[in-house]
Amino acid sequence: MMRPADILSQSIDALKAHKLRAALTTLGLTMGVATLITVMTIVQGANLYVEQKIANLGTNVFKIARTPFAVTDFNVVIKALKYKRIEMDDVRAVAAACTDCELVGATATSTKRIRYQEKELQDINLYGHTANMADIDTRTVENGRYFTEIEDERGSNVCLIGGFLVDQFFPGGTGIGSTIRVGKDEFQVIGTFEKIGSILGQDQDNFLVIPMSSYLRIVGSRTPVTINAKATGGEKNFESAIDQSRLVLRARRHISGNKEEDFFVGTSDSYMALWNSISGAFFSVFIMVSSISAIVGGIVIMNVMLVSVTERTKEIGVRRALGATEADIRRQFLTESVMQCVIGGLFGIGAGFLFALILRSFTAFPAAVETWVAVLGVVLSSVIGLFFGIYPAVRASKLDPVVALRGD
Repeated sequence: MMRPADILSQSIDALKAHKLRAALTTLGLTMGVATLITVMTIVQGANLYVEQKIANLGTNVFKIARTPFAVTDFNVVIKALKYKRIEMDDVRAVAAACTDCELVGATATSTKRIRYQEKELQDINLYGHTANMADIDTRTVENGRYFTEIEDERGSNVCLIGGFLVDQFFPGGTGIGSTIRVGKDEFQVIGTFEKIGSILGQDQDNFLVIPMSSYLRIVGSRTPVTINAKATGGEKNFESAIDQSRLVLRARRHISGNKEEDFFVGTSDSYMALWNSISGAFFSVFIMVSSISAIVGGIVIMNVMLVSVTERTKEIGVRRALGATEADIRRQFLTESVMQCVIGGLFGIGAGFLFALILRSFTAFPAAVETWVAVLGVVLSSVIGLFFGIYPAVRASKLDPVVALRGD
């Protein structure tokens, strides 16, 4: 029986003898593993990105509105538009009665035409916020400041703008202190938000935030608002805060017993549940395709190994004549197959890390290769090497030594 070190040495020599063929064979599996690593990285990054950027909610923050936050049935939305509006009186009632709520604020949104000097932008998202949204919302003020409670109560004409407006109106600057016209009203820029970027092709930075009192003055006092509440902390308090808020609204709307509620509660979990339901099948297809590419790489290796067995018939006969057993021949060819697959897998993992680094460096996408994904790549390549190397190895070991020595 040959020693493992001898088998490994001979396998390396065999691969060195056909460097180009080994490199091309390895390249096929490298592409397969790199595709798998990349897809898994995108899946994990997308989940984190949605949780951070789309929901715009912390783990202890929830929203209440008359329309659903996460739903795929448009008929539910049509039905909800007939429900009673949530207004600022409801916000104040929840703030007064919810003992497990640390903060209770309100938001509202519409689209407006925004103008600065000679430049005008259409369909910009106009947000009305209460002042305490500075501590509830996950958006970060990058320059300047948020407006105060007094400014909100007085309906001051101050605003904060997103990165899109900064780039359009004040390239190279912040615009703080400048005056922007919102419809027929003028607002002074007192702050700017950190850029969020685009999500599914939609720019998340084309917005402007003004005090809620100013918003209701412009849009109308009966405009529906969304309640934003931040619980005092802990999962138990979070659920209790939601229950307390629901009870307040049910009482104000005279909803009793099992009667259907005419408002909806949104949490980060509800957003993620919707995202997972939408993206699950989509990403499964990508993973399946990447797995197929890895399997194709394994088939290529099996074919190359079969060709190698045919080419090395006389070599196999000589080894058998010198005392090598069938097990030794099997182990040698399996080792060659696994070595090519492992090398291809390692290069594939490297390519996946490089892709994640490039994506993270040049975009806001939180791409990172998890350790378990890298380990999965190595295991997968090893399994492919073993699986697709078995048949060529067995075929090589079954060659009759006398027949093999006669081969050309």
